[in-house]
Amino acid sequence: MSDAGPPLLEVRDLVKHFPVKGGFFGRVRRWVRAVDGVGFALRERECLGLVGESGSGKTTVGRCLLRALRPTSGEVRFRADGETVDVAAAPAERLRRLRPHMQMIFQDPYSSLNPRMTVLDVIGEPLLVNGVRNRREREDRVRALMRQVGLRPEHLRRYPHAFSGGQRQRIGIARALALRPRLIVADEPVSALDVSVQAQVLNLLQDLREELGLTYLLIAHDLSVVRHISDRVAVMYCGHLVESAEVEALFHRPLHPYTEALLSAAPVADPRRRSRRVLLKGEVADPGDPPPGCKFHPRCRFCLERCRREPPGVREVEAGRFVRCHLAEDLRLEGTAG
Repeated sequence: MSDAGPPLLEVRDLVKHFPVKGGFFGRVRRWVRAVDGVGFALRERECLGLVGESGSGKTTVGRCLLRALRPTSGEVRFRADGETVDVAAAPAERLRRLRPHMQMIFQDPYSSLNPRMTVLDVIGEPLLVNGVRNRREREDRVRALMRQVGLRPEHLRRYPHAFSGGQRQRIGIARALALRPRLIVADEPVSALDVSVQAQVLNLLQDLREELGLTYLLIAHDLSVVRHISDRVAVMYCGHLVESAEVEALFHRPLHPYTEALLSAAPVADPRRRSRRVLLKGEVADPGDPPPGCKFHPRCRFCLERCRREPPGVREVEAGRFVRCHLAEDLRLEGTAG
């Protein structure tokens, strides 16, 4: 990870609301606040793990970064070609020129591949779209990419159904690498795979980061995956970032009660050690009708009257450590062992 120079990606107050329509005329009845004021920065060669429960807004953040979804407001400032561009507001032509620098690895390796296309066409399609018209050149590039991700080049004319889940995810990784991107958004890249191959794919991603100088935003709900590959972790709850820190600092000493609950739910690979499970009461906050004050307060065992009335802001409580909680400095929460 590089600590010098400006960030490769800087997200400022990112907001994405979805309309919920109803009635005979299809009027907007309410808005779902899927992402509600998210901000963070990513430096060259860094991996940021974005974690949280299902429905917390993780995938929406990733899609907004790549402009697969247009943000409602906010800035996504990406440094490419010697200049910094706001992806959220970039016109179509400028966005088209940015696409090769920003790629995505999808969660389901089967549904993200066209079953009617061979591996050659799947991996070679980004090259074709971006001007590599010579079929021989495309085929040579695809063969090199397949070797790079651990696949046999002689299988390039096979269809996706002929491969295992782990091999299909490697095809998806090769496709993401085809245009030599600088930033990759990996959306739950191993959650659909057998446990036996998850470590192989994670190690491949780690090796590619070191070899190619890639920068990752890793979206995940499995904390062991995040700890294995990430430099920093950001925790999301109901559209908000509630805590972000260096990975070991967050795992050893969480500052937000929600982070503590997530860590306590992760299994411990030591039969001699019994972890203390923190059970959250109530239901996950509805982003279409969030509670007043702190969105987490109905489930928080430390909740005060101030938490019910006053939404906490994000503040830096230590160098490089941010938290959204009124009581962060006063709490002594339990993390996990190394």
